[in-house]
Amino acid sequence: MPRIRTNLSHKDGKVNIERARAKFHKELAKTILMVIEGVPTFADKANDLSKRISEALLARIPHTVCKAKPKGQTLGSTFEKVCQQFLEDTFPEYGHLRPGKWSFGGMKNIAAFEQYAHLTALADLIESNAGIKASLGGDYIIKPDIVITRDPEADEFINTNDKLVTKHLAVHASLRKKNNEKSLLHASISCKWTMRSDRAQNSRSEALNLTRNRKGRVPHIVVVTAEPLPSRLASLCLGTGDIDCVYHFALHELVESIESIDAQDAAELLDTMIQGHRLRDISDLPLDLSV
Repeated sequence: MPRIRTNLSHKDGKVNIERARAKFHKELAKTILMVIEGVPTFADKANDLSKRISEALLARIPHTVCKAKPKGQTLGSTFEKVCQQFLEDTFPEYGHLRPGKWSFGGMKNIAAFEQYAHLTALADLIESNAGIKASLGGDYIIKPDIVITRDPEADEFINTNDKLVTKHLAVHASLRKKNNEKSLLHASISCKWTMRSDRAQNSRSEALNLTRNRKGRVPHIVVVTAEPLPSRLASLCLGTGDIDCVYHFALHELVESIESIDAQDAAELLDTMIQGHRLRDISDLPLDLSV
């Protein structure tokens, strides 16, 4: 499998997940991890617990945070770019666990992918008929923040070790390039710098659309966030069925931070989400996407 070149330097040329995580935090510190009017940018300045947790967490990120927000950049879009770079640095290194030809991108209409290609015709029909448009709308065609896609494979590659496909058999399988030219959507990653109720609802709506409207396998559907408050994380983490899991940009540091300020209720809720396999660290994400 072709490897994506990374900016990480190692003696053996491999990407070490610990170093990749440190690079991820360093890049956030250079761009959007900052303190404005005494409050960290991922804290809710109107919530005392949010500020206390964020301050304790920021103190555990071993990088100098930026002094001013770069011009022309928003916190959300920058967070997406840094998350995508982290996945480009790490996910290909698990290629021995899940071989394939992988690509990364952002804000791409899901109708471009094999499982959702049928939505293009539906969108054209709705656009041409005002009555149908009023009834159905167009919210089912979403643009995920980050996508990971897999290219279909040629017969010669599939038949490398044995004759697994022929002109008479496996004539509909979408991984076979002869049957399908479109990329397969492997993962949809929603990036939320902070988690307010409306943002949690947006992530759930996107997940439900991805599940309901596909033809074929459901892609991985995950959320990455820097939200410090366990109660707000719980709006997505508790329960099952919408998303695979929520990944925190610094979960280990978040656990330590909440313990350090003796916020028992918050600590118990956080532990419930972690032990319930609903909240994980960003370092878990590349391996989970290799399943």
